[in-house]
Amino acid sequence: MSVPQLPFDAALSQNQLLAVLPREAWERLRPHLEVVELGLGQVLYEPGRTMSHVYFPHTAIVSLLYVLEDGACAEIAVVGYEGLVGVALFMGGDSTPSRAVVQSAGQAVRLPARVLREEFDAAGAVMHLLLRYTQALITQMAQTAVCNRHHTLEQQLCRWLLLSLDRLHGNELVMTQELIANMLGVRREGVTQAAGRLQHAGLIRYSRGHITVLDRAGLEAQVCECYGVVKQECDRLLPPRIAS
Repeated sequence: MSVPQLPFDAALSQNQLLAVLPREAWERLRPHLEVVELGLGQVLYEPGRTMSHVYFPHTAIVSLLYVLEDGACAEIAVVGYEGLVGVALFMGGDSTPSRAVVQSAGQAVRLPARVLREEFDAAGAVMHLLLRYTQALITQMAQTAVCNRHHTLEQQLCRWLLLSLDRLHGNELVMTQELIANMLGVRREGVTQAAGRLQHAGLIRYSRGHITVLDRAGLEAQVCECYGVVKQECDRLLPPRIAS
């Protein structure tokens, strides 16, 4: 099946990084960009394997997971329309110890690794933009580690829901409790109890793998400081979203 052609205006309105590319950089990258559909649970890369492409999500959300030797895993960061998947490609390595898995199905634009690396090595505006995004991503990873160590599971779930919600166009996530447990690196029973408390408080509605956020302000009132730190740093470092 052929990949649909990416309209210029659509690309500008979907991914924050692509949206602010200088015209000359866009013209160099445009012939190599392609739209791809990302399915729920699809693995974009595995630990230690060479990555052939970088992905700029549009409507998809991708989780970066660290996988232990026994197969257990935990989410270290989440990427949506604000960023890209594959920072190792321009930071001096061709692989990472993490796994990238599609958390919410949707579209992304992908670009061959070689093309992005050449643009980055030119040391222009694109390099500075990608470095700012990398700083925001590192902040999210560091704050996730702190949150998992010091805050309650309910607070972690609130943080996870809000970060995911920030990267969606609506207020509904398609995600089973088992997958959430894998993302947070906890037992499913713990997620069931935490989600039940949030639902009892009228903040979310959970049914058959669908989580609907009913009261975002309520979630923000319950979440720990970690969410605010990550959001503030993203807002400071990254360009604002251009409405589609």
